[in-house]
Amino acid sequence: MPDFITPDPVAMHARLRPAALACIDIATGRRWSYRDLDSDIQRAVSVLLAQGIVRGDRVAALAPNSVHQVILQQALMRIGAIFVPMNWRLSLPELGRLLEDCTPRILYTDAPAPDLPPGCRAESFAAFATQTDAARPAPAQRPHSGHDTCIILYTSGTSGVPKGALLTSQFLLATAVNFNVLGEVDTGAVFLCDSPMFHVIGIVTQIWPPMLRGGTFLISPGFDPAETNDRLGNPDYGVTHYFCVPQMADALRHAPNFAPERWSRLKALFTGGAPNPPANIRWWLDRGVRMVDGYGMTETGTTLGMPLSPEILREKAGAVGLCGPLTSVRIVDETGTEVPDGTAGEILIFGLNVTPGYWNRPEERTRAFTPEGWIRTGDIGRRDAEGFISIVDRRKDMFISGGENVFPVEIETALREHPAVREAAVIGIPDDRWGEVGLAYVIAMPGHAPTPEDLARHCAGLIARFKVPKEFRIVADLPRTGSGKVMKHVLAQSEREKRAEREKRAERGARPCPTP
Repeated sequence: MPDFITPDPVAMHARLRPAALACIDIATGRRWSYRDLDSDIQRAVSVLLAQGIVRGDRVAALAPNSVHQVILQQALMRIGAIFVPMNWRLSLPELGRLLEDCTPRILYTDAPAPDLPPGCRAESFAAFATQTDAARPAPAQRPHSGHDTCIILYTSGTSGVPKGALLTSQFLLATAVNFNVLGEVDTGAVFLCDSPMFHVIGIVTQIWPPMLRGGTFLISPGFDPAETNDRLGNPDYGVTHYFCVPQMADALRHAPNFAPERWSRLKALFTGGAPNPPANIRWWLDRGVRMVDGYGMTETGTTLGMPLSPEILREKAGAVGLCGPLTSVRIVDETGTEVPDGTAGEILIFGLNVTPGYWNRPEERTRAFTPEGWIRTGDIGRRDAEGFISIVDRRKDMFISGGENVFPVEIETALREHPAVREAAVIGIPDDRWGEVGLAYVIAMPGHAPTPEDLARHCAGLIARFKVPKEFRIVADLPRTGSGKVMKHVLAQSEREKRAEREKRAERGARPCPTP
């Protein structure tokens, strides 16, 4: 494979527009020009070299969002080392297993540390920031191959145990190019970044697009609906692009200070990472906010996106759009044959934005990719006659009821059309008559209490009767990953345990009483 040198947009803009505002750390109020940011990255290189970090080493971070996480990642990339952002919402045993998997030299954290693998030591993240401020910038480093891994990003684990996707600088650049073209990003762009940096949205999609164009990124310590509403409306920030999962957007609209009319410079509210029902998109469009849904994965970054035209967004509500310029998509059946437009099939992706594989998991690479190098996403999609792709569901979430394939996302979309439903998650559960039937978990809108009968009637008016869930449960919340995705495997496991317990009780009740 021809070599490709690691891109360094910060160094480039430090020369093209050195005084331009690169970023703001909202928690501290500190600002960096591109000249400042480039210099601080080289100071961090000095700190890391003094710690003995060399090319290929892994360095993990367990810390809230901050500009210094970006500085750490960029410095490691200049050395040729690998950044591993850790999910601070995990338990200590879970974190310990991930550290044992990636075997970093250093874990930077100011939180309680899990058991560390041999050869790894814990260092203060706050001290790293202080040391960076005081260090002398290191000499320029030798360029590295863009095909080298620079980030290990553990998947969110919606289907079980996380695995470490290998992200190269080619991946980061391709994701930025795809998003910049699809999202109309220019040099005056200002991104508000408060998705967690252990997620691909947080460490890549929010950072690299504005950085590539010489724009500005504002980093908050984390998402808070009221504070994010204020930041979006703050004229001193002038936010043009905001990326979140649909659950975060939903929290914004239910916050007491929700006032989208104040978001005067916002081009669009970009969503991804979870299904976004058409009713939701139309609701935002009715309030003057372009909600632009897209599609990507930890393994592929930005892949598909909708145009920013309000007319197309309304007409195609529910679609996730068209391919970015550095990506190709196929939709295939179980034999790998492409299906005609309008037919559901698995989405396969090929392009510069695709991971080369997984850390220490060559068997996962073999399972996830076709022999020709297309990654099997496990997502079921459908392309219309104009090329717009919609996500039907995850292949693993599909269940079969009475011989018919049922895709939970279709049911969840129908439920979201009900005015009393805020969110829904559907799984398949065993049924003696139909094999499997749907179980719907429903979060109601504040002040509403929909009944199962009402929800069933509503669904029956929108989808086939065999798709209507047999059971509805009103819940206050749902189990989620750190990025807000619903963990359906947790719901399914809970149901299996309940079913097993019921069967045990029934078996005990059926046993004859012992004779005296």
